[in-house]
Formats: sequence, C-alpha cells, structure tokens
Amino acid sequence: MDGRLIYLMGPSGSGKDSLIEAARGSLLAAGCEVARRVITRSAESVGEDAVGVTTAEFECLREEGSFALYWSANGLDYGIPARIDQWLEDGRHVLVNGSRAHLPIALERYPTLLAILLTVETDVLSKRLLRRGRETSEEIEARLRRNELFVAGESSGDAFIHRLDNSGDLDITVSRLLDLLSSNVKPDRI
Repeated sequence: MDGRLIYLMGPSGSGKDSLIEAARGSLLAAGCEVARRVITRSAESVGEDAVGVTTAEFECLREEGSFALYWSANGLDYGIPARIDQWLEDGRHVLVNGSRAHLPIALERYPTLLAILLTVETDVLSKRLLRRGRETSEEIEARLRRNELFVAGESSGDAFIHRLDNSGDLDITVSRLLDLLSSNVKPDRI
C-alpha cells in the first residue's frame, strides 16, 4: 500500500525548518520519513538541515534523475531526493519542505499529496527574518509583502490546502501538525 506525500509550504521565515525539526521524532516513530532537501546554498549556512551543493553539482544531480521534485526560488535551486518514491511505494508517508509556487507540479506527480500551508503573522515574520540575519533589508521587505498574500488566503489552483498558523508557541504548532496528519492520513500511521 502506498504512503502519502505531506507537502509543507510557507513563506521564508514561517518556521518550516523549526517545525520539521521539532516534529521529526514523532513523525519517524509514526512511520513518516522526513526528506532532506538538496539546496544550492552552503551546508554551513544558517537554516535547515539540508545537503548543500554547488549550482554545477545540482545540475548534474538533476540531469541524472536524482530528484523527485526540483525548483528554483529566491536565487537558489531546491531538490527533493528521488528516494522518496521508494519510501512512498513501501507504504511510508513522507514529509517534504516544498514550494508553494511548485505545488501544481507536485500535485501532477503526487495527486494524493496532503498540502499544508504554514502561515505566520507579518510582525512575527519580520522579527524572525531579522533575527536569522540571512536577508538584506530589501529582501526582508519583499518577503513581508509576499507573506501578506499567504495571510490574506491567496489560493493556489484547485488544491485543498490545510492552513497551520505558526505565529505562537512551536509546541502548539507541532501538536496541531500531528493532529492534522492523524486526521488526513491512515490514523494508525501518525
């Protein structure tokens, strides 16, 4: 029996990486793998637990078919390793840190995916972006403007997207994520 792809999205700074890390143990214990992205950003950079590669290395991996999904955003390339397909075939659920802009393509490949949009209030996002120190002030302003679209409820195609607010306590968001998964994937699995 096939597993289900759990496609977590949200604006940069919404706390996707923190949520994934905080929920990782519970997810793994319940039979849900957490895919580690490949990104054209140094592995030493502050941020998610990802595999950092050069642009040339990323292109080679893409040409070799090493990615189940891949996209470009914010000047970086992102790839989800192809091994997720084996996990899904083995009946394991798989959580990926995805891109909202890439959701229509992900849906074509994985029509039963569970789309989750992590939202955050703009003032909270501003503080998080300033604290992590990765973006310039202009980039932060652009991300804040884009966040307004997420908060306002912009829709994406015909996909049903579950919203999960991460403006408050991370433990509460983890609990809500696990509740959401238990009600939308096989209950005995999450």
